[in-house]
Amino acid sequence: MKKKSLLNLVLLVISNASVLLAQAQPANTESESTKFQDYFYESLKQKGIENYDKAIVSLKQCLKIAPENATVHFELGKNYLALKQYRDAYFSFEQAAKIDPTNKWFFVGMYDVDYATKDFRNGIITVNKLITFDPKFKEDLTSLYMNTEQFDKALALINELNETVGSTDRRDNYKMQILSQPKYQSSEIENLEALIAKYPKEEANYTALIYLYSKVDDIAKVEATVKKLEKEIPESEWAQVSLFKMYLDQNNGPKVVKAVHTVLASMQIDNKIKHRIMNEFLLYVDKNTQYSAELDKAIDYFDHDKEINVAFEIGKFYHNKKEWAKAIAMYEKAKSKSEVAQVDVNILLLQAYTENKEFKKVMETAEELLSLFPSQPQFYYYAGLGYNQLTQFKKAKDVLESGIDFLIDNKPLEVNFNIQLGEAYNGLGDLKKKEFYFNKANELLKK
Repeated sequence: MKKKSLLNLVLLVISNASVLLAQAQPANTESESTKFQDYFYESLKQKGIENYDKAIVSLKQCLKIAPENATVHFELGKNYLALKQYRDAYFSFEQAAKIDPTNKWFFVGMYDVDYATKDFRNGIITVNKLITFDPKFKEDLTSLYMNTEQFDKALALINELNETVGSTDRRDNYKMQILSQPKYQSSEIENLEALIAKYPKEEANYTALIYLYSKVDDIAKVEATVKKLEKEIPESEWAQVSLFKMYLDQNNGPKVVKAVHTVLASMQIDNKIKHRIMNEFLLYVDKNTQYSAELDKAIDYFDHDKEINVAFEIGKFYHNKKEWAKAIAMYEKAKSKSEVAQVDVNILLLQAYTENKEFKKVMETAEELLSLFPSQPQFYYYAGLGYNQLTQFKKAKDVLESGIDFLIDNKPLEVNFNIQLGEAYNGLGDLKKKEFYFNKANELLKK
């Protein structure tokens, strides 16, 4: 089926080219027309098997017969482009467009060259011509404006497209990038105020305006915009996202907590925003420990988050601060939230237990994990460490000797294994083996 379609396409292209040739040549040059078709067909065949150089040779023969044939110039451009001969490709597409300025695809070819060579400024010229054929090329124009740092034009076009065809993630990202520069914020404020007047029930415009006012510390206008939002959309949950930041700045704990719970419970607000709010709330609670219980409640909102184990991430936050009791509480919460035991969570939990000198929990947890992960050397190590600290040296020796066989390319862990084996044999009174393992640990450290 595909071969038949390709043949039909080839015949159609040849037919179109032949018509153009017939229009350009006198009637008594029938043999020239036949030569043209032969050369053109040969060029398509060679291009089809990626012999672009040979295709170009045939197309040049076509041009000798019909120099004003736009189709031939276009085909030349495609072959030059395939060979990355960009200057010749652009010239050929441009010639085709000069001959027939009504054919969109000739300009598309020029744009392909602009894009391939990252000539974004020329791409803007080309795309503006393509927009007359298809307004969807305005999407490309926003990217070109961004690449050439024409942010004022990009912002104006983004706002136009957002209003006429709706927003997209890419344009939203561009807009955030532009508005990170203060000099563009005033024009965007004016745009948002106009949109609110025009579309008073559109929440996104209010929240964007609240964000910009908060960036310039205009609290009075933030509050005025929030009141307007609450009046027009009294059930708005989005308002709490912006209010949360304001409450943080004011150190208004009760309102911070209320805003957090409203946002995290919302089904409308996406997880990216919720994770950002949660991170900021974590930092706030770290300085205002009276709200620790509210942090625990907030974590529960992420029970069904398939992408991020929030309790685990908070545990790592406290781990890095060496606040072991808090890290342990978060890791244990993370374990309870997961239906499947996770190696990384448990390794950090065992380390936190060790740092907090909870050696019985170290031993019990590691032994339990060995039944689930019998080839994980870390769990043998922590089981041995726990037994050593509990003076159960025989059990420490046995579990460490079983686990050391699973070590592969992990020198720090191998050092620790040998230290714990030395401790176990020391406790058993075997001083010879104690020295053997301690010496082995020292040798590894020297490497």
